[in-house]
Amino acid sequence: MLKRALKITGITLGSFIGFILLYLAAAYCLSRITVNDDVAPKNDVTIYILSNGVHTDIVLPLKTALIDWSRLVKFEHTEGKDSTAQFVAFGWGDKGFYLETPTWAELKASVAFKAAFALSTSAIHATFYKEMQEGETCKSIKISHSAYQKLVNYIRSSFQKTAAGTLMHIPTDATYGKHDAFYEAVGSYSMFHTCNTWANNGLKACGQKASLWTPFDTGIFYHYE
Repeated sequence: MLKRALKITGITLGSFIGFILLYLAAAYCLSRITVNDDVAPKNDVTIYILSNGVHTDIVLPLKTALIDWSRLVKFEHTEGKDSTAQFVAFGWGDKGFYLETPTWAELKASVAFKAAFALSTSAIHATFYKEMQEGETCKSIKISHSAYQKLVNYIRSSFQKTAAGTLMHIPTDATYGKHDAFYEAVGSYSMFHTCNTWANNGLKACGQKASLWTPFDTGIFYHYE
């Protein structure tokens, strides 16, 4: 019985390690395949990709002729209520991670399990900025009006909405600062559809360079080095 138990444990552990290695190999290889490699930059609208080292946000001008985001994402939903922002960043992710995990040290096994296997709901994190500074973790992308409209449509479709069409704000004290807020989102987070996959798909949707697939921020930024 003991030998059988050890054998089953060994097979299970080996299968798990093999799956993780296969996942990482696929993430590396597929993230190096460029989608929309020949796109020509346009000077109509400047957007940004912004990473905190793990998670990628898409940063947009707060107001353009196409959309005024402050009419949808409200300043009054933030602690600071500062209306002088010029940009708004959007990040999509697991609601449990966003609201129940202020630091990695506080990550609960139940939250991680639900997130990995698409068993929980999602949220969009919106953050207002007064300015953007380019660097290794912040890259600008110049796109056309038509491409920007596609990106706007992609992001708007990621929000849950009320019957009246307004965004569903999540009242919480678990914000990251004085200039951010959370909203109910569409879809479920999983190891195959992460926060970075969402951002990468946003770039695909508006015809910009992106990975074929990536669960990591490095896969996105590889194409903008």
